[in-house]
Amino acid sequence: MPSVEIGKKVFVTQAEALQTTSERLGNEFEESVRMIMTTSGRVIVSGMGKSGIIGNKIAATLASTGTPSFAVHPAEAYHGDLGMFTKGDVAILISYSGETEEVIRLIPSLKHFGVKIIALVGNPSSTLGKNSDLVLDVGVDREACPNNLAPTTSTTVTLAMGDALAVALIERRQFMPQDFAVFHPGGSLGRRLLTRVRDVMHSPVPCNTPADSLREVIMTITQGGLGLTVIADKGTIHGLITDGDLRRSLFDNQGLDGVTGGDIMTRTPMTINENEMFSAAENTMLKANVTSLLVVDDNGALTGVLKLQDARKIG
Repeated sequence: MPSVEIGKKVFVTQAEALQTTSERLGNEFEESVRMIMTTSGRVIVSGMGKSGIIGNKIAATLASTGTPSFAVHPAEAYHGDLGMFTKGDVAILISYSGETEEVIRLIPSLKHFGVKIIALVGNPSSTLGKNSDLVLDVGVDREACPNNLAPTTSTTVTLAMGDALAVALIERRQFMPQDFAVFHPGGSLGRRLLTRVRDVMHSPVPCNTPADSLREVIMTITQGGLGLTVIADKGTIHGLITDGDLRRSLFDNQGLDGVTGGDIMTRTPMTINENEMFSAAENTMLKANVTSLLVVDDNGALTGVLKLQDARKIG
């Protein structure tokens, strides 16, 4: 079989497993989210081997989205790192078989400390499943590996379960972009989330009055270099004319003599306050399918223009 066909088969196998897992998601998932939301402690994730690698990612995602969390290697926990667990913590223990020795050995100590246990396990009837407070079933029919041995489909489903918990918690916490920025201050992501509209807007703004001729409008758009002009009079915004508006006007009108900016402008253009976060402005433009927003101050006065392409300035 060609390699590309093998690759496609892996995607199909894993997609089907994810769909099956989503269909059996029920009350224990809801209870797991509630348990994590109401805990007075942290979420500590632990797993051995490939499960441990998946656990590291789950802990990192939770921590970066408002849920205090970290990962602990089960063998190291048993040799001293159990001191990281405190009463009120929630442990997410990952073992596909539910019989991984290093993970099972943690259970008595965690119960002694008063730590609640959520199991991500492929066999709910396993030792781990039977001794956990809540069980999230990540069982799959078979691995994508042709020998049904290498953790492939099962690790994908486990990772997705962790992501599902994280996203549900984001919704429950009403975790917003500005909150996300607090945990991601570095790099282009941090810059984008911490940047305000006023930091990247274009100013001064190309402007015309409603009475200006089409020739004057074209000259202003050309000289402004932003592909637009704002139609304003005595500080009041009346409308917006973009390159697209010009082209449509030239196509639709037989004669352009006497046509003014006020005749072809888009009335009540979208605006945004200069103090808004750039990430919010970007989302607004994408949802509205526009490439420009007029920027105003707290009094509604025009202070600049924001272009969708300004995201490139940030990273």
